[in-house]
Formats: sequence, C-alpha cells, structure tokens
Amino acid sequence: MHKVRNRFETEIFTMTLKTITASGDAYSVGHMIGAAVAQSVHHMTVHNEEFLAVEQRWSGTLYIDQLIAAARQAFPQYVRELEGMADGMGIAFERAFLWNCRGDLRWPDDISPAVAAGLGEGCTTLIMPATGEQPAMIAHNEDGSADFHGHCVWISANPDYGPGFESYLYPGMMPGHTMGANRAGIVQTINNIRVHDLKPGVPRHFICRAILDCTTMDEACDLLKSDNRASGFHHNLGSAQEGLPASVEAPASGCIIKTVEASPSAHANHLITPEFKNTNQEISRSSMVRQERADNLLKEGALGDGEPCRILFETLPGHEILRSPGDTGDDYGKTLGTGVFELDKNRLSIVIHDGPDNPDVYKKQITF
Repeated sequence: MHKVRNRFETEIFTMTLKTITASGDAYSVGHMIGAAVAQSVHHMTVHNEEFLAVEQRWSGTLYIDQLIAAARQAFPQYVRELEGMADGMGIAFERAFLWNCRGDLRWPDDISPAVAAGLGEGCTTLIMPATGEQPAMIAHNEDGSADFHGHCVWISANPDYGPGFESYLYPGMMPGHTMGANRAGIVQTINNIRVHDLKPGVPRHFICRAILDCTTMDEACDLLKSDNRASGFHHNLGSAQEGLPASVEAPASGCIIKTVEASPSAHANHLITPEFKNTNQEISRSSMVRQERADNLLKEGALGDGEPCRILFETLPGHEILRSPGDTGDDYGKTLGTGVFELDKNRLSIVIHDGPDNPDVYKKQITF
C-alpha cells in the first residue's frame, strides 16, 4: 500500500478509490478536502460539459445570489467549509458553489444529452430492517457520470464541530450527497430525484452535509421537514443506536418519512410514495427499470441470505441495476461504487465495493 502524508493523509487502496482525512475548523476541513481533490478538479471536473454549461448559464445571476444567501443564513459553517474547499482546489468560491447546486437549477428542454445525463444521475438503494440475528442494513449503488470513475474519494473527517463523519466524495463536491455515516451512528445515502418544484432556497447539498453532523434520527428528519429547500433528494436514513431505518422523500414541496419495519424496500430515482403520486417529476427509463427489477427481486426473496449485492450487482440485460453507460437507452450513468452499511447497537460497519470484480476497497467499523 502506497502512503503519502502532507497536510492531509492519503491512502490508495485501489486505482479507483483513495481515502483522505481532514480535521480542524470548518475552513481547515474544507481546505484539506479541496487540496486532496485539486488535481482531479483541474484535470477533469472544470472541463466536464455539465460543469461548463452550469457556469455559462448561471454564473453571476440573481438566482445564484439568492441560493448563496439562503445557504449562508441556514448553514454558515458549511459555506465556510466550501470556501475552504474552493481555496484548496484553487478555484473561485462561486465556481465551487455552482457545482454544488447544479441540481437546484431549472434547465430548458434543449440542453445537450451530456448535460441531461448529468442531471439525471441515478443511484439505487436497499433498506433492510433488522431480522433476528441480522442487523439492519442500508446498501447503495452510487451512480454518476463515467467520467468520475477513478476520481472519487472517501473522506474521513474529524472536525472541531459535530461527531465526525465518513463520506464518498465526487471531486469538487461537498460531503454528504452520496453515501456516508458519522460517529454517532447516523447513516445517509442519497437518491437523486427530478421534481419540478424548484425555488430559491437552501441548496440540497448543504442539507445533506448538515445531516452528517446530526446525532439522532429526529434531528436529521427535522432538517428534511424544513420548507426552505431549493430542491430535494430521496434520503435513506438509519441510526445504529436507535434502530429502525427510514426512507425519506423530500422534494422542495414536501417531506414523507416512512420507517422500514417489516420487510426490505428499494428506491431508485423517482418519487414512489402514494402521497406524491400526482407530483410533477421527470422519470427516466433507467429509474423505472431499476425500481421494478429491485422490487421484483425483493419479492422473489433475493435477500434471503442478507446479501444486498445480489440485487445491487444485477446485470440481467434490459433489467440492469448495476449500471454501465447506455445500458437502458436513456441511461448514460455508471455505478461508481457500492456501499454496504450494517447498523448494530454496538457498532456501525462500512464496506465499499468498486463493482463485483473489485470488492472491499474500503472497510471501517465504528463502535459505540
């Protein structure tokens, strides 16, 4: 194992995942993260077609000013983190902010396929309640642009504030909007949704980051019940010490929290609760395919042995859950990593896979 140590620690476990550590005040944490991903940001992120389109359309606009003001009012400490990230990456703060609120922006119908694909980034998540000797689990495929494969990192942070956290991280983006957990035992994984209820407010990445500092499920859910969101996600939440995990659909216009008690559940990239059945949203063919296939596999008992990757690594042609570009027509996404979070009252176990052929690229246990 090759190790490099400087202002941050880097351990390269495989060619596609490295881990970094960060600590200190908000600015220091952000700066360490930014410095660790700076090379990927300059070589890849700032040249990404979606990044360029966001800058061209939204840079310097009143709407972005409104989002920045909302973020500063609600979460000044995370804005300070992002300022540190921007300086560590060597880019202007507004550029970093734009990249972290691209899902909060309303786009016209004539955008390029590459930009549309980025906005439609997916993910598939399974939530499994505790059964007998088997603890509760949350398992997640993190799907995004294939351009990011090999550029994502795992961050282990011990800030001066909050309980400390772990998170999968895209280069240039804040921790929290993918999959992660904290040392209080809170687990969060995120599924993108494309609901047409956007409004000026707090960008959703800041809310995801805030949940990584929560110490109870009530605290996390209260954040999602707030009506000040610019847009929203589907959040999969669990607390190792408190018990029941929950599926939370939280677009800008509402919040539905469903505890997962009797049987496992699956979620792809569109709202599925009856309460939101009339909500105006965009549903890709890929999301429909993955949701239907995961639901069917659950009904067939695919989790009988408690192994979620039997579903998340599904590659049946035309019914793929493990994603590769172009596998379902309108789907340009790729599964960049798979996380399995096992929640027990005394410990939280984290295992990250880079596909079925490269398992266990990161493993950690947090004990209480």
